[in-house]
Amino acid sequence: MKKLFIIVGILAIGGGSAAYIIRRNDRNSSKEDPRIRFVKVERGPVSLTVSSTGRVIANLDVDIKCKASGQIVSLPYDVSDKVSSGTILMELDPVDEERRVRQAEVRLAASQARLAQAEKALEVAERNLETEKKRAEAALKSSEARAADARAKAERMKQLFEKKLASQEEYDTAETAAVQAAADLQNAKVKLEELKTQEISVEMKRQDVALAKGDVESDRINLSLAQQQLKDTKVRAPMDAVVAARNVQIGQIIASGVSNVGGGTTIMTLSDLSHLFILAAVDESDIGRVKEGQQVLITADAYPGVLFHGRVVRIATRGVNTQNVVTFEVKIEVTSDNKDMLKPEMTTNVEIIAAQKDDVLVIPAEAISRRRGQPTVLVKNDDGTSATREVEIGVNDGFRAEVISGLQEGETVVVRRGEAESRWRGGGPGGPGGPRGMMMMGGSMRGGPGRR
Repeated sequence: MKKLFIIVGILAIGGGSAAYIIRRNDRNSSKEDPRIRFVKVERGPVSLTVSSTGRVIANLDVDIKCKASGQIVSLPYDVSDKVSSGTILMELDPVDEERRVRQAEVRLAASQARLAQAEKALEVAERNLETEKKRAEAALKSSEARAADARAKAERMKQLFEKKLASQEEYDTAETAAVQAAADLQNAKVKLEELKTQEISVEMKRQDVALAKGDVESDRINLSLAQQQLKDTKVRAPMDAVVAARNVQIGQIIASGVSNVGGGTTIMTLSDLSHLFILAAVDESDIGRVKEGQQVLITADAYPGVLFHGRVVRIATRGVNTQNVVTFEVKIEVTSDNKDMLKPEMTTNVEIIAAQKDDVLVIPAEAISRRRGQPTVLVKNDDGTSATREVEIGVNDGFRAEVISGLQEGETVVVRRGEAESRWRGGGPGGPGGPRGMMMMGGSMRGGPGRR
């Protein structure tokens, strides 16, 4: 039994010495090879961002022009002044337009007088025609009666003359009266027929009234145009905005933006800053990861350390080729409360959050290798040995990678910088060496622990 204890003690001492030697060799080897380090699997956030630069633009920029031409007599607002919708931005000398309005008023009054005169003449002509028609109709009826009566008397006188009961003179007198009555009847018919010519004259007077009405309407329109031109000497703001540029001065003569072939003089530019946007040019290799509604982190050189937030609102359908580099315009709306600090045409740096995971298992991207297309990591066991293990990788920003399965929190992985996959090499869609990794080489993709 004593020998047994002695043997066990010797084996224990030998084992302890061997373990000590192994640990010492491990420490020496790690010291000798600085490319090797040990990192514990921990929980944390990881994100994948698409980085680019862009310029700030306003919600709407409007070039203000004047419909009238003339000399500026009032220009109350300057650059950076805020204006409200309907505010008078500029006034021209209105003397010429006021004269045109007066001339138009005089012409309208004259045409209205001519219209009234034509209407009165038409009324008189219509009444005269009606009176003459009644007279002619009455005369015609009277002539018809007299002619019939005279003819009847002449016939009776003829019968009496044939029977020798009337003299030749009496018969001739009766016949003459019948002929005269027939002539009077014919004259009455002619008089009634002549009234048709008078009806044509009345119709012409109706046309004169219509022409006079047309002249009145035309002069009324001309007056309205003159009044509008007078109003156009005052230029009003079409919206609530800020004066971004002022291109004229008091006393300057400007050209109309309507009648001038060159488009007229631009008085000023108004910018609607109620919404601010950023137009960013995203490389074609990154555009596939950009989606509408994604959150964006924005910084500007003018405000070091200040962070702005935004979201993607539009992605251009067609790219722009500049020196064989294709980029797509991405429109980003600035949504943070401090957006008023930004000004149009400022240059900004944007990071579009293409993927975001919080509280997941993460390891350094350098710890990932590939074996037959399958991501693997080298795991350090508790006894100091290492073993290769297959893992499933999620979001990989090139610095940290999400571990979906294959590792547990607290385990230790071995990072070999010279042999392991990094953000500069590797393969497969889940690792930086795939499409995402190639983007990293182009410098367009950025990421890091804790990015939000």
